[in-house]
Amino acid sequence: MQLNLGELALGFGMSAEIVAITKEVLAGDTALANKILALNNAHAQALSWLDRDRLCHLVAQAFFAGRVGGVDGLLIAFDQNADYDSPNFLWFQSRFSHFVYVDRVAVAPEARGRGLARRLYLELFSKAAQRGHDKIVCEINLTPPNPESDAFHAALGFLEIGSGSIHGGQKTVRYMAHQLNFELVTQMTRLL
Repeated sequence: MQLNLGELALGFGMSAEIVAITKEVLAGDTALANKILALNNAHAQALSWLDRDRLCHLVAQAFFAGRVGGVDGLLIAFDQNADYDSPNFLWFQSRFSHFVYVDRVAVAPEARGRGLARRLYLELFSKAAQRGHDKIVCEINLTPPNPESDAFHAALGFLEIGSGSIHGGQKTVRYMAHQLNFELVTQMTRLL
């Protein structure tokens, strides 16, 4: 699927600054850490529940961890070398030698429709391309369903490459991959 840069740029303010989430930031700003946890845990059915220690571990392992606004949106992603025990991450790790895995992306309900998730993904695509990655992967719940995520990832050009049942059959997921086009990423980076 060919992405249209104009369509990608629509809907989010270019001034929506992406701020890195680091373990140092989390340790030094309890209020911010609590906001990040609140946003994540409001989406726990799709993302999985986090406590403060687990959040700090994930951020320490992250290839990219960023937020938009106070905490209007967040994205945490890992490369293939992360110390991470998620069955979904391990599925990709057993099949690919080089990839970036989107573990979680969430946008606060009051901030939806402004393109913040797209903005976070564009930043991730740029960072991944700069470091020589060409494959971005993720999973999307089939059971329970997540139609918003299905539509969002399809619009970005993600394609299904497999499926699996996790957590004792409580969730069924589709494994998705997006092949980065370095020329397109270079053009997108100019928009950021």
